[in-house]
Amino acid sequence: MQGLPEPAAAGLAPRRHPLVELKEGAAVVWHSALLRPVLWTAVVWNVSWFVLQAAYVPYAVRALGLGASAVGFTLASYGVGMVLGALAAPRVLRALPFGHAVVLGPVVSVLAMATMVATLWWPSGAVATLSFFLFGAGPIIWTISSTTLRQAVTPQAMLGRVTAIFLTVNTGARPLGAALGGWVGAQWGEPACLVLALAGFGLQAVLIAASAVRRLQRLPAGA
Repeated sequence: MQGLPEPAAAGLAPRRHPLVELKEGAAVVWHSALLRPVLWTAVVWNVSWFVLQAAYVPYAVRALGLGASAVGFTLASYGVGMVLGALAAPRVLRALPFGHAVVLGPVVSVLAMATMVATLWWPSGAVATLSFFLFGAGPIIWTISSTTLRQAVTPQAMLGRVTAIFLTVNTGARPLGAALGGWVGAQWGEPACLVLALAGFGLQAVLIAASAVRRLQRLPAGA
């Protein structure tokens, strides 16, 4: 088989261990006053979201009295919220200081979870539907704005490694949240999972609101 032309072969980067790449990406995130709180916020959000996911279906059936189709309808409102939130995102980003737009998603997540917790006193499929709609509409603006911020402040040469850190850590947080939700639900029931998830969503909102991200008036210039 014919080899690569000499210029192309010379341009190939040497093979490196994936852990080395992740370590370099983690260093960039850890030393960034903007990326670090975004990552921690996303981790706590994912843990809290999967605590809710672990408990919601049995809770909806037992406490809200919903059948299979009604449970599916409440979950489908999450997707509707995502679509409408994505459509509204450009206007939101134009109307608000950039840092406030980033914080909006975590704050709406608290409101969404508080709405779900309200079903402990007012068991209603409609209230649960509203909760999932808010979970779709608010966090999709977070996804758009925080990803834009990450791409703007990360050096181009490190963008792949930093993105890999976010994907690895966030994906790893999800089974932890599911396991935590399953354990808490088994010990104290689904209502305890809802309260725990509300505490988690409150924490992630505090993390991002207390950071330098909230004070951004506009998207920072590229690194």
